[in-house]
Amino acid sequence: MSLLQDLINLNLSETTDKIIAEYIWIGGSGMDVRSKARTLTGPIKSPKDLPKWNYDGSSTGQAPGEDSEVIIYPQAIFKDPFRRGNNILVMCDTYTPAGEPIPTNKRHNAAKIFSHPEVAAEVPWYGIEQEYTLLQKDVKWPIGWPVGGFPGPQGPYYCGAGADKAFGRDIVDAHYKACLYAGINISGINGEVMPGQWEFQVGPSVGISAGDELWVARYILERITEIAGVALSFDPKPIQVCFTNLRHSSFLLNLKNTGWLCTMA
Repeated sequence: MSLLQDLINLNLSETTDKIIAEYIWIGGSGMDVRSKARTLTGPIKSPKDLPKWNYDGSSTGQAPGEDSEVIIYPQAIFKDPFRRGNNILVMCDTYTPAGEPIPTNKRHNAAKIFSHPEVAAEVPWYGIEQEYTLLQKDVKWPIGWPVGGFPGPQGPYYCGAGADKAFGRDIVDAHYKACLYAGINISGINGEVMPGQWEFQVGPSVGISAGDELWVARYILERITEIAGVALSFDPKPIQVCFTNLRHSSFLLNLKNTGWLCTMA
């Protein structure tokens, strides 16, 4: 395991100008995050320096099997907190081979709105809250809860500290620092009202970058919980028989017709 960790942490810049770019996109459910990696010559400074790529949309619920190719367009880049060095995470959106946005690509219409001169002149700022729950992987029950049972009444858990009140803080702090490393404007974290439930905030961020930052923050959290062997839920009420805080992330600008911002809520 020590040798494996050494290989994972190899500094590629010592021997090659090649970098690893992890292309990220939103899957067919509108909430699942997919990714795959490719080798490129670096360093990369702008999404415009990156090639488009493709994937099998029939495997993500975004295309039929007989015509499954989906093209991903790089839209935003972030430093990769997992591979580090000059390696990058690339937020993409999704198109047909003919260049038409596929139905689950909500970013395309949102970008049109945000790039409109009258909107851009306003320099719209957004702050987004994202609540999530950490679950025991094999039973999908919140960490800190007895399996098949329920925790004590709410009260001590919100912004709480202590082994009997805060569960999963190592994951939360790892995510916090990884997002800052990546260049995401994550502005804070806190424990929520239910054991195993936490929240992070992204922003203030300008325009569509708020959406890109939130989605990459979600991707980073998925990767960290993967490493930790913990399941992740963005459902505001993952256990239907209990009380949870129903507040969730939302935008103030009326862009519901784009759907891109709605999928971030």
